[in-house]
Amino acid sequence: MPRVEIHGYAIVSDNDCIADASGHTPEVLRNEADWAYFQAELNKSAVTVLGRLGHEANPNPKGRLRLILSSSSPGLEQQSDGWWWNPAKVSWDEAIRTVLPEGGRVAVPGGRRVFDLFLGIGYDAFHLTRAEGAHVPEGVPVFSGCQDGRSAETILSERGLAPGETQVLDPAGRVTLAIWRASAGNR
Repeated sequence: MPRVEIHGYAIVSDNDCIADASGHTPEVLRNEADWAYFQAELNKSAVTVLGRLGHEANPNPKGRLRLILSSSSPGLEQQSDGWWWNPAKVSWDEAIRTVLPEGGRVAVPGGRRVFDLFLGIGYDAFHLTRAEGAHVPEGVPVFSGCQDGRSAETILSERGLAPGETQVLDPAGRVTLAIWRASAGNR
């Protein structure tokens, strides 16, 4: 099978949340520098994997190829807005072989259930952006494991990823980025 590289992308608050209690991205996690970085990364990707709610909430004006997770999908089916995939009925290997027969980079921008699924599949890299000083009360954490007090960094480390150097994306907005990468045998 051709090489597939899986890259996760999330901007999180100090309490590791990606969304508010209603599931929407709060203003405190919206940052132009992070958005520009994220869009440039999506441009490098062959397919974007996201949950149904994220797909419905985020238009796709550039017409990027999408793989949308949905438990109501009968397995894997191509529709006008992308490929719809039910991981309970079709394995990741089968789905990605169908969607990206030539291989390529896979961008995974979430939500939480999608991030959790790919913790099991294995990330090659996870681009973890922090909006420092931001707190999302009763928000949705990036990984389910954050609900028991573990940080996103701890969970990534437990999965064999190690952080690169922290970059400052926006000094005024106190937004930093660390790219966590899997070692050679950890995916």
